[in-house]
Amino acid sequence: MNTATLFDTQVPQSDLAQYDVILVASSAGKDSQAMLDYVAECARAADVTSRVVVLHNNLGRAEWPGTEGLAKEQAAHYGFRFEERHRAQLLLEEIRARGMWPDARNRYCTSDQKRGPSRKLITELVAELGIPRVGSRPARQARVLYCLGLRAEESSGRAKKPVLSVDDAASSGVREVVTWLPILHWTEAKVWARIKESGVRYHWAYDKGMKRLSCSFCVLASREDLECAARLRPDLAAEYVALEAEMGHRFKADLSMAEVVASAGGAA
Repeated sequence: MNTATLFDTQVPQSDLAQYDVILVASSAGKDSQAMLDYVAECARAADVTSRVVVLHNNLGRAEWPGTEGLAKEQAAHYGFRFEERHRAQLLLEEIRARGMWPDARNRYCTSDQKRGPSRKLITELVAELGIPRVGSRPARQARVLYCLGLRAEESSGRAKKPVLSVDDAASSGVREVVTWLPILHWTEAKVWARIKESGVRYHWAYDKGMKRLSCSFCVLASREDLECAARLRPDLAAEYVALEAEMGHRFKADLSMAEVVASAGGAA
């Protein structure tokens, strides 16, 4: 069966059987969860479920409690291998060391805490393939499909991204890494419909009012989500306020964490 028929749109050339490794990035958030369910469907149709690996990049205290366990549970539901990776210096420690918060133009949180550890795992997974070598080089490039649950609805920047693209920075003579955004054009309603149909447990923070699940306090989050998070995690919110004062750098140019906590009904 040609798996191209299973893909929504814009990916007719993507046949999962072409890839040696199918790596699915999971934050355990709604978009990651819906994507995982969809990738599982496609992998079953292509008879390549053994090639799927689910990766959770652990951010330490900055992420919601229970996130890693849920990501592992979701992977297990489909019978997929699960891997957790994290940077030696976790996010809050890195922020303190840098003396500044990340922002939309300087998203070191993504590059250091997610992209870097992901590429290290890709290196490990490619090595596990045991591709024969001819002299000092492998007989062929390994092909890796890296799946991310980004959606166009979330930002104008994401809306401009291609569904399928070669990641030149992650590729080499040993491997070709292709980034796939399988739910890029899905609506939030479609995401939730997919999750409910799957019957797989989703993160509790959504039922408490959160609209997105990244870091508990993400510099790109809406004020509404930040205030909700401050009410749900007051101790962590207080730590962020203290760190903001220690560094002398506002959490966001137009919004301090002290203001978030105060408007959420807590004490700054």
